[in-house]
Amino acid sequence: MAQCVQSVHEFIQDSFVPMVAVLCSEDAEKVTRKNNLNFSELLRPFCRLTSEGHMRDPNNQVQVVKNLRISVNNVVTRPSVPASGTPSLAQRLLLSEVVSTCQPAEGGVANVITAGDYDLNISATTPWFEAYRETFLQSMPAADHEFLNHYLACLLVVSSSEAVPVEKFLKLSQEQHRIQHSGEYTNPKWFIPNTLKYYVLLHDMSQGDEHRADSVYEDMKQRYGAQGCYLLKVNSRTAAAGADEQIPDPWSQYLHKSSLQNGSLVNSLDSTHPLQLDTSGDTPGSLDALRAVAVETKAGTAAAAAASHGACLTLNDHDRIRQFIQEFTFRGLLPHIEKNIRQLNDQLVSRKGLSRSLFSATKKWFGGGKVPEKSIAELKNTSGLLYPPEAPELQIRKMADLCFLVQHYELAYSCYHTAKKDFLSDQAMLYAAGALEMAAVSAFLQGGAPRPYPAHYMDTAIQTYRDVCKNMHLAERCALLSAEILKSQAKFSDAATLLIKMTSEVSGDCDLRSALLLEQAAHCFINMRNPMVRKFAFHMILAGHRFSKAGQKRHALRCYCQAMQVYKGKGWSLAEDHINFTIGRQSFTLRQPENAVSAFRHILTNESQQASSQQAAFLREYLYVYKNVTGVCDVALPQLPLPYINSSATRVYFGHERRLAEGEKQAATHVSLDQEFDRDLAAMWRDLEEQVVASANRGVVPATFQATQCCLNSQTDNLRFPLAVVEEPIIVEVVFRNPLKVPLVLSDVSLLWKFTLKDFSRPQDAAVGDALAFSNEKETLARLKLLPHQTGQLNILGLVYNLASTPSTGGTTVSSSAALKSDGPSPADGTSVRGRQDLEIQGPRLNQTKEEKTSVSHGPDRRLDPTITPPMPLLEVFFLQFPTALLCGEIRKAYVEFCNVSGVPLCGLRVVSTHPDFFTFGSSSLATPLTPLSPTSFENCSAYKTLATPPGATPGSVAAVTLVSAGDFGLGEGGSGTSNGVAEIPLEDRVLKPGQSTQLPLWLRGPDHEGVHEINFLFYYESAVKGGKISHRVLRHTVFICASRSLCVRATACRSNTLPEEEAEEEDERRNGSMLVFVDVENINTNEAGVREFHIAQVSSSSKQWRLHRCINPAEDKDCKLNSRERGKLCFRATRCKPVQGTIMTSIEKYIFADLSLGNEQIISSTTPCADFFFRRCPPSDSRRPPVAVETQGRLSRSQGAGPGGGAEDLTSLVRKCNEVDLDIIVLWKAFVVEDNKQVILEGQLHVALQTIGKEACSLTQKEEAQEMVLLKFKPELPPPMTRPSMEQLSHLIKTNLHYPESYRHPFIHKSLCLVPVTLTLSNCSLAQVDVIIDLRHKTTSPESLEVHGSFTWLGQTQYKLQLRAQEVMRVPLRACFLHAGVYNLGTPRVFAKLADQGAMCETSQQTATPALIIIINDT
Repeated sequence: MAQCVQSVHEFIQDSFVPMVAVLCSEDAEKVTRKNNLNFSELLRPFCRLTSEGHMRDPNNQVQVVKNLRISVNNVVTRPSVPASGTPSLAQRLLLSEVVSTCQPAEGGVANVITAGDYDLNISATTPWFEAYRETFLQSMPAADHEFLNHYLACLLVVSSSEAVPVEKFLKLSQEQHRIQHSGEYTNPKWFIPNTLKYYVLLHDMSQGDEHRADSVYEDMKQRYGAQGCYLLKVNSRTAAAGADEQIPDPWSQYLHKSSLQNGSLVNSLDSTHPLQLDTSGDTPGSLDALRAVAVETKAGTAAAAAASHGACLTLNDHDRIRQFIQEFTFRGLLPHIEKNIRQLNDQLVSRKGLSRSLFSATKKWFGGGKVPEKSIAELKNTSGLLYPPEAPELQIRKMADLCFLVQHYELAYSCYHTAKKDFLSDQAMLYAAGALEMAAVSAFLQGGAPRPYPAHYMDTAIQTYRDVCKNMHLAERCALLSAEILKSQAKFSDAATLLIKMTSEVSGDCDLRSALLLEQAAHCFINMRNPMVRKFAFHMILAGHRFSKAGQKRHALRCYCQAMQVYKGKGWSLAEDHINFTIGRQSFTLRQPENAVSAFRHILTNESQQASSQQAAFLREYLYVYKNVTGVCDVALPQLPLPYINSSATRVYFGHERRLAEGEKQAATHVSLDQEFDRDLAAMWRDLEEQVVASANRGVVPATFQATQCCLNSQTDNLRFPLAVVEEPIIVEVVFRNPLKVPLVLSDVSLLWKFTLKDFSRPQDAAVGDALAFSNEKETLARLKLLPHQTGQLNILGLVYNLASTPSTGGTTVSSSAALKSDGPSPADGTSVRGRQDLEIQGPRLNQTKEEKTSVSHGPDRRLDPTITPPMPLLEVFFLQFPTALLCGEIRKAYVEFCNVSGVPLCGLRVVSTHPDFFTFGSSSLATPLTPLSPTSFENCSAYKTLATPPGATPGSVAAVTLVSAGDFGLGEGGSGTSNGVAEIPLEDRVLKPGQSTQLPLWLRGPDHEGVHEINFLFYYESAVKGGKISHRVLRHTVFICASRSLCVRATACRSNTLPEEEAEEEDERRNGSMLVFVDVENINTNEAGVREFHIAQVSSSSKQWRLHRCINPAEDKDCKLNSRERGKLCFRATRCKPVQGTIMTSIEKYIFADLSLGNEQIISSTTPCADFFFRRCPPSDSRRPPVAVETQGRLSRSQGAGPGGGAEDLTSLVRKCNEVDLDIIVLWKAFVVEDNKQVILEGQLHVALQTIGKEACSLTQKEEAQEMVLLKFKPELPPPMTRPSMEQLSHLIKTNLHYPESYRHPFIHKSLCLVPVTLTLSNCSLAQVDVIIDLRHKTTSPESLEVHGSFTWLGQTQYKLQLRAQEVMRVPLRACFLHAGVYNLGTPRVFAKLADQGAMCETSQQTATPALIIIINDT
């Protein structure tokens, strides 16, 4: 139970106090009415004694009476209360009013209890329960089976202004005797026949004669004795004088209860309250007079409450009243009680010697016993056994009650215990239950070493009252006493069980009682040593329910709110919903609309698991309450709880929505709200934008560069204010979610924003969305648009909309994407309310500094705070005849249309792509014809620039040579151009004016690998008006190309071992050298694209040093045709080019294109688009070689040979250069495809980069395998060792060739020795000086070689030491000597070579690739 102001001892003592009646004369009543009080009200604040009283018990022991309180009441006569124990209507109204008026104080003391995870804020006290308990005990009617609330004495009050006061006293005494003994009235009840009469002379100090009053008092003392009368002087001042002086008012708290009682009495005229104050002295027994007094009292209640009490009384008068009560109690009441106790004790002692049976028989014989009125079977009924007033059992009970009232609990317990036995033996259950109840209380109140509290006595008494006697009044009193005693002994569990037993599920009069007892039981659970929090909450809910049924709305609301502390946030969703729903209803009933709205918000915002019908009821209640609140309160739009808005998922798009495809035009995809955000793609677009920005700023990215973000979401960088352009819309996408199972309807949705203008002009235009219907438990997107008209700062705050529910939940569910009428739902569709929701976005968590890592702090999210900037150009791009599928290497011509749809001219148009080798706009410097500019039909129209082959020319006979600079195709200085993937788009005057559009051709080349390729374009442009906040704008486009297999080209370069004939035109070839190029072409197409056959139209080469010279094995027909899975082989001779006249840098930058046409027309490979795609190939051949080779080449071309100081790196480079080719082969093909019964010719080109002699190169590069995980190395790595040339590399320093006749005739008969002249040709393939040693000694010792080739010898020197300059050719004459005819291998000379001034460690043998066979014929 909750804490009480009184202790348990004080509570029980005040519950059972001596009762004193009052009979006043009319004059005496007039004296007290000057203070707005009657006599009993005048005495009530002073009825508690401040000093101790003493009396002697029957054993002559002094008994101390402490803190005694008496109850003084007017005599009220009324019909007897029914013995059924049910409360009357007046009593029910009184108790309800007492509880209703006693509410918890604002800011009262709260008890904070921590139990596990719960921190509960609970009211420390329950004053409404104490007020109920006090009023209930005081309003209990007097019963016949006990005497505790019977009157012990009667005060007879007469005014000193009476003519003959003594006669008035006599009349009052006779009236009292008549009420008690005439038998006309059953109420009030009197304790003993000889009631104490105490005579009080009331003297008005302001009007009466004090001497006369004193003389009358002296006469009274002579007549009634000094202990039986008293002179009370009051009204020491007038009411007018009392108004100026503030005197304490101790009567207000008592008169408030009296006014409640008076009101209850008047509201129920069928019964009167036992505590009703009676001011009638003449006809105290008249019920009509009593009712009239009650009506007058109620009529004057408001005036009496407004007027002050005790206005004519001074503090001395207060002391006189207090002294009067003390004199009456100590000199009149206590001696009277003591005398009666002695008399009753003497009667009881006289029966101790008699046996119980004899005493019982005596009672029966002499007629002093009980009178049974019904059969034995009904003895347990309370009306079945009645004791006469003189019965010995009642005398014992009467003595016990007297002892209890004067705090002699030990003697009282003994008497109660004795009476209990007698009553039980007589089956007088009502009397026995009363004796058990008071015996238990007396045992608890005994001082010293008390005996244990007999709780079973109380349990038996309660059960008897309730089940046998059917008297819930007495059972409730017994339960209240026992629960308070158990609580004082910390037996909270037993107390709670007892209180719960006293509750009943039957509605009606027991609702208030059950509510209060359930609440106290809940407090018992929470005050246990181990608090039972959930039981506390459950019983508070039950108490709140019963309070609500009893009409106590405020107490019901309080109980539900306290229980909510336990259920909130613990997963008890259904319980939370029930509590919040009840709190909302009760708050609305109590005119607390804000609390009602808050409670209903919780129902709708929590993840509800209620059925759809219940949720619909919740929503209707909320909308009704909300509408009433907004109708009463004139405030700004409040927050709505539905639907949920996922603020972090809000996306903001800046700019116009892109136009879709128009006819054959395909619009650039750019960015839209329909695209999902991909972090990897965003990083890729940022890298592309950095490339193009660096290209536009001379290779440097500005420090203030920020990647363009057209669409902001939770994953983008939102730390800075985004930039929007004036007159371009801002689209805000908001994600709504309906958590309920019933549809919601939103209408008139608009954005709430704040705009700070730089110039005074029009504000924003807010686009209002259509009505949206949200189906149950679904997410819905709403896109709202803002159009700024002026520069400044915009802040988007939230949304404003109308919320309504569907009229019924049984209909079909409206789709979440359905658009309803924009004017919102009609009143017939249900209640509609208007409110707002704020868009509050939490920024990313900061995790940079130590403070940020150790705390939880978030950065700003500015996506809803754009800065409006001045106008900017706006570009739209359309593609015409853009394919979706290509063959690998296929060349296709398309067109691009650029439109400036803004009012500002744009310039600096550039494009960058993830696949720069996929497209080209052509080279403007070569005057490439761009006609036709209009995309007309291009059937069988070549995308290449072609020339007809001269008539009679042999295919592949002579190559056409063209010299081209790489700068002509965007590979100029400064890093701009296609070298970094950025291409400038050629515009007329480099500017696109407002509203202007232009079309440009675009050549495409299919990717080299089959599959679906994602190709991204980023178009960059600037404003012609500089100085704006936005430096540039970009436009994105993504295409997907499906590439199918076409051809696979493999090429190998081999060095020619035979030197050319000595002809004038071959001098350069002899000087510079030549090699053979083998080209292997395979058709790997699987007829996926309907390709019938491929034709090899032309083979071209591009290099700075080599070129294709002629085709060695041309096909018989003009074209080389390849069907599916066929392979063709071509062999070409390549020669080293002449050094280009000019500077060294000029020779490096020039590329020689050589075209060998195999058909009837020549494709000019040095022009667009062939040369463009050659230079855009990835990676170019130059990038595959370390730059040191180029540097070494440049250095050695100026000084022949490296000095001794050259390092190993220079040595390696020189040796490797002998092996390098740097020749790119371009194979141009045509394919014949049948589409829609028409033959279409497709064109394409494939690139093969030859780098090393003898190493095969392929047009299809192998995919790189995934690198394995590399272990981390914590030690510093050692520098790499010096690389030395390998034996294979050194073997290619010198090229050797033997010149001799294939056969030689010699007459061995005439001359035994045959001498044959042989020329050994040495060619230095490197760019440095080489030392050569020729060793002619035979090293072949194998007998097989001797048998096959025979034996011969070289004449002359056996060893030559020579030195060859860079690329020098030297011929050494030799002579071979043969002894007889046969076939001989002349390839026996061993050639050793090393770089000049290098150690012997680099020497290696130069062997010929094939044997040199000669036939010696004997000429007879």
